[in-house]
Amino acid sequence: MRRREAPLADRLAGLREAVDVAAERLEGPEEVAALGRARSLLAKAGARTALGEATVVALAGATGSGKSTLFNALSGAEVSSPGVRRPTTGVAHATVWGDEPQDRLLDWLEVPRRHRHPPDPALDGLVLLDLPDHDSVRLENRLEVDRLVGLVDVLVWVLDPEKYADAAVHERYLRPLAGHAGVLLVVLNQIDRLDPEAARACVTDLRGLLDREGLAGTPLLAVSARTGAGLGDLRHDLVGRVAARKAATERLGADVTAAATELRRCCAGDRGGAAGTGRAERERLTDALAGAAGVPVVAAAVERSVRRDGAAVTGWPLVRWGRKLRPDPLRRLHLDDAPAGAGPAAPPARTSLPPAGAVQRAALSTAVRAARETAGAGLPRPWADALRREVEVSEERLADRLDAAVAGTDLGSRRTPLWQRATGGLQWLLAAVALVGVLWLLALVGLGLLQLDDVVPLPRVEGIPLPTLLLGGGLLAGALLALLARPLVRVRARRRRRRAELRLRAAVAAVGEEELLAPMADVRADHDRFAAALARAG
Repeated sequence: MRRREAPLADRLAGLREAVDVAAERLEGPEEVAALGRARSLLAKAGARTALGEATVVALAGATGSGKSTLFNALSGAEVSSPGVRRPTTGVAHATVWGDEPQDRLLDWLEVPRRHRHPPDPALDGLVLLDLPDHDSVRLENRLEVDRLVGLVDVLVWVLDPEKYADAAVHERYLRPLAGHAGVLLVVLNQIDRLDPEAARACVTDLRGLLDREGLAGTPLLAVSARTGAGLGDLRHDLVGRVAARKAATERLGADVTAAATELRRCCAGDRGGAAGTGRAERERLTDALAGAAGVPVVAAAVERSVRRDGAAVTGWPLVRWGRKLRPDPLRRLHLDDAPAGAGPAAPPARTSLPPAGAVQRAALSTAVRAARETAGAGLPRPWADALRREVEVSEERLADRLDAAVAGTDLGSRRTPLWQRATGGLQWLLAAVALVGVLWLLALVGLGLLQLDDVVPLPRVEGIPLPTLLLGGGLLAGALLALLARPLVRVRARRRRRRAELRLRAAVAAVGEEELLAPMADVRADHDRFAAALARAG
């Protein structure tokens, strides 16, 4: 009830919003056709509202129904030529009551043949149209009827006792107007051809037929345009509609309701906002994105790189150069120069990570499908298709975005820790001690060759020559120090790996949010806006 009482302007605004929201989402032929009809209605509403409050009533019917005779009787003049064969070529006639000629309105209706009725205050503002026969053998006549049936404010369908139950008129025109019962009037003409009992039976049968078609609220009048029987009732109905000055609004309101009802088949109602991607689906999607982006490979490379650098600093200096000949795992992946805090929006360069394998691609596809199904739970097929298309577009650029996210992630500072620098300095000191021992021993060998070894005394510590002690102690202490530093380097490498993995997962999760989850949420939000707008439209 509340929707029916809403102002027409608000209902039109709701329909316009629904059309605007769905225009970029719904692409099925049925949905596109429904949106096209709704746009035509909005254009019609804007034009009709600007043309004033005149009441446009059209007489429509089949050949031989007496429609033109009825039109002439109401017009009080021979305006339209009656007969089985009409001389018109798809052109309607108009009779206008009142001082205003309604030229702008009739120009909009494209009705060139116009007749001014003498002054009649009761019908001032009435524009009565005589339409071509809907069953004409000429296509242009039938098209003109279809066009004007969609534009007029009140439609008076004229039937005759012989063809009142014709399936063509009921299936093509009357039954589709079930939602327009308030702006439809059915007239059973030529009632003078029947005796009273047959006339009552005919009216009763037609009334039942209309009720079964959803037109129980449509008035049914029995008239005779030739004798004038029932014309008073018809004129009284028209007087009431003209006096109310709301026939145009009622027709547009009925059209809006019909358009909203047709579009409402494309939505799940206005309760769809609760659905969304849950935490489990998000975690699963992040895991799959991390696998496809090569996060495990990069994290392992970070650990190996930290261990390589740590071993090079804390290892024995004389063999340290050999470790430096090993390639840096991060450099091989083009990740060694990633700027701190650059983020995925400003990647320095592409990485050299291998493309995702079949297993990673399958896991990602499964995770995306699960997230899409969760996000689209309860959505009707047109919106589920829109959700699928949105995800497919995002998936096309997903590989590049993931690579950029990995390339732009800060993997941690490569600065050497203080304890490693101290250990490295100590290693150089021990190497110097060993070198002193070596040089001393070489000097002793030289003195021995010159028979001068007895001249220079040889210091000893606990009976061990000092040069030998320096050499052996320096080498042994250096090896022991390197051995003690190795587990500390491994601990630091594992810690750096965990930190890098967390940052990489956050980066790929942000890509998943932006490229997959946010578009899914946008489609869902547009559906909910669409449903709410249709609810306002009625």
